[in-house]
This record gives sequence, structure tokens and C-alpha cells, in this order.
Amino acid sequence: METGVLITFIIYLVGMLGIGIAAYKMTSNLSDYVLGGRRLGPGVAALSAGASDMSSWLLLGLPGAVYASGGMNQIWIAVGLAVGAYLNWQFVAKRLRSYTEVANDSITIPDFFENRFKDGSKLLRVISALVILLFFTFYTSSGMVGGAKLFEASFGLSYTQALWIGAIVIISYTFLGGFLAVSWTDFIQGILMFLALIIVPIVAINKIGGWSETVNQVGELDPIYLDAFSGMSALAIISLLAWGLGYFGQPHILTRFMALRSVKDVPKARMIGTIWMVFALFGAIFTGFAGISYFAENPVADGEQVFILFTQVLFDPWVSGILLAAILAAIMSTIDSQLLVSSSAVAEDFYKAILRKDASEKELVWVGRISVAAIALIAILLASNPDSSVLDLVSYAWAGFGAAFGPVIILSLFWKRMNRWGALAGMIVGAVTVVVWKMLSTPELNEAGEVITEAVIPFSLYEIVPGFIFAWIAVMVVSLVTEAPSKEIEEEFEQAKA
Repeated sequence: METGVLITFIIYLVGMLGIGIAAYKMTSNLSDYVLGGRRLGPGVAALSAGASDMSSWLLLGLPGAVYASGGMNQIWIAVGLAVGAYLNWQFVAKRLRSYTEVANDSITIPDFFENRFKDGSKLLRVISALVILLFFTFYTSSGMVGGAKLFEASFGLSYTQALWIGAIVIISYTFLGGFLAVSWTDFIQGILMFLALIIVPIVAINKIGGWSETVNQVGELDPIYLDAFSGMSALAIISLLAWGLGYFGQPHILTRFMALRSVKDVPKARMIGTIWMVFALFGAIFTGFAGISYFAENPVADGEQVFILFTQVLFDPWVSGILLAAILAAIMSTIDSQLLVSSSAVAEDFYKAILRKDASEKELVWVGRISVAAIALIAILLASNPDSSVLDLVSYAWAGFGAAFGPVIILSLFWKRMNRWGALAGMIVGAVTVVVWKMLSTPELNEAGEVITEAVIPFSLYEIVPGFIFAWIAVMVVSLVTEAPSKEIEEEFEQAKA
């Protein structure tokens, strides 16, 4: 292990923990802990949203998918995500920031659903909190897998040792500082990720001999690597583009909209966030593409380590340490946000709403902190398999949130006729469709990877597509066949709209 890499890593980790301690001193109540007191500027909101969104998937999963699948046919996922992120900022951000403040100053997504529809039964709050805990546990485990792969490849640790070391660091500063620590660290991590995804592919392509030479070498290996349509059916392209639908339902991204200091900051944040997203996504794709040529003679066993290997072979140890820290930044920036949203669901939506309505603010903050540790432990157990794929775990959780919350969020912000029964139906139908579709479309394999039992659904379609469609239909149909919202709800809708 290179001393420069180790020292760079230690400096970075100490810096992140320092931010956590500073934020700890500024966190006095639950609103501070889970939403930062609604005082994020546009730059911090945009970069922290992007960083928390992308995770290890951006630096490990996406380059690995391009490398393993053989070229540019994975570009569709980047197009879908870039468009989805832009539309989310364009249509959801401003309205959600306004509506959550109007709706009794809601500080969590379940809190917003309950206040938006005046749901005294607590059903909306509880069901949405359960959805958050279910899918974020899988999502968090994907980050744990990414962290373990990073420490394993960089420091020669066993997978299990690497898993626990990465987890302890992330849990520590999230436990201490809450939303402010998460947002500030995500801002720094977003910058670091952006620079890494610009530098690594440029240096790799120049090392090969330039863009034309890289394209020629990849084309010589197999011409279909250059074809964005190679091996892609219409359903496959739709599945990759459909990743963009997921943005409308991701709680850790939506909370950044809610935490903006003003709706006037949305246009600037949207511009910053969109630029960051486009450059980062295509930097990841070009990293995987360059890897096909660079590692042609010595193929990479695990495609998700392409970015890690580039940092080791192209740069001196000090620069390599900074670039590897960017991978850790991607991992940490997502896990901390997910842990925070999950802990707020426990503290605000279960503990306070159901168990102890008179709980003090200090008590709720500590319930949130304990929840961070508990949820992280469950995620570590899920991530304990060294063969886990970052992309597989992310895609499942992404689809779950996109289908369960996406249609409900959009229609609750733009359709006055929607009621609580429609919202409840949409959430349940979206979540159940994703789980059931995934089960029915996945064949049973043996240890050698051979198919034992064919999938019930004979074609491959990303589960977010049927989940989103069925949830949208459920919201509209159930809302229309049940009682209309009260006059008070309609007046509040118009107030938020104005």
C-alpha cells in the first residue's frame, strides 16, 4: 500500500468527521437534524442533491456496466437520468419547496403526505415511512458494497474488514451532524466527484493516444462496441431511459428541494445541478469505454473496479489518493443521506407520531441518531456477500422509490382533485408492483449461474416502468371514485400554487 494514498485518505476522512462535529454544535432540534432549518443555498443544494443521488454507482457501477456490456449501448441510462434530473428540478422543486412549508411546515416526505391530505388516520405517514425503510435498506447496502470494494482494492483488506471500516466512518459523521453535516460534506464530495470524472477519462484517453485512437482500438476489438443500439431491443432502451422516472420519488433528493432557503433559488440550483449531472454521467461512461481499450490485454475480473484501477495505473500515489477519495465521497454522500431520511422516518413518523407524541426535540434527535446506527447495521448484513453488485442493488431501490412515490409526489403537487385514498393506493400499488415484477421476471439460477427455472414474465423490462404506470393509474382512478378533497385542502393547494 502506497503511503501517499493512505495519508490522503486519512486527511480526507478526518476532514469529513470535522464537518460532522461542527454541524453537531449547530443541531438543536429535529428540524435542524433532518432538514437543516431550510437554509441551504442553491450551490450546496444542487451539488449535495447530485452527490447524494449518484453514489458509488456513478464511479463503480456505470463505468463497470459500460466496460462489461462492451461499449456505448449503456449511454441510454445517462440520457434518461440527465433528462429526469432536469425535469425534477424544473417541475417538482419549486412547488414542493412551497407546498411543504404551506402544509404545516412538513419536514419529511411522510409528514408532507399526511399534512397535504389532512390524514388523521396516520395511514399515509406509516405506509410511506415503511416504504422508505424497506427500499433505503437495500439502497444503503449498495453503498456499503461499493465502500468495501474500494477499501478491498486499495488497501488489500478482506471484503469483510473493508465493509466495516467504510461503514464506521460514514455512520460517525451522519450520527453526529445530521442534515447540515450531510449537506456540507455532500457539497465538497460533489466537487471532488466532478473533478475525478473529468480528469480520469481525459488522462486515460490521452494515454491511449487520443479520442480517435481510443475509438479505433475499441472498434478493432469489436465494431459493435461503438454502436449504441448493439444488442438493444426497444424494451431494453425503454428500461434504461426509464431510470429518469426514478427521480420524482427519491426522498433523499426531494428533501434537498424542501431544504432550500427560498423558491427563488431553484433556477440557479437547477442550472448548477444539470451541468454537474451531464458532465459526471458522461465522464463515467467514457471511463468505462476507455477501459475496454486500455485493459484489453489484461481484462478486469470485476468491471466495477475499472475506475479504481485507472487511478492506480495512471497517477502517482498522492493524486491517486485524491481520486480514490472521490469514490469514497460518492459512497459516503449517498449513504449519509439515505441513513438520515430513514432515521427521520423512524423518529418523526413512527416514534413521535405514534409512540410518544409529547417527545422532546432532544429526545427525537437521539432517536434519529440511534436509528442511523440500527439501519446501517441491517444494511451491512445485506452487503456481506462479496459477490453483491452495486448496480443491481441500486436499480431495485431506485425503482421502488420511483414507482411508490413518483406519481404520488407529482399528482399531489399538480392535481387538486387527488385525495388521500388515491395517494395511499398509488404508494401501495407502486411498491408492490416493483417487488412482484422483480420476482416474476428473475429466473432462478444455480451456483454456476445456470438457469434452473425460467422467469414467469418472459421478457425483460425494468420494474420501474410497470410500477410507475400502475401507480399513476391507481392514484387517478381511486381519487375519482372516492370523495373529493375538502374545501380546506383545495384552498391550501391554491395557496401553495400561488
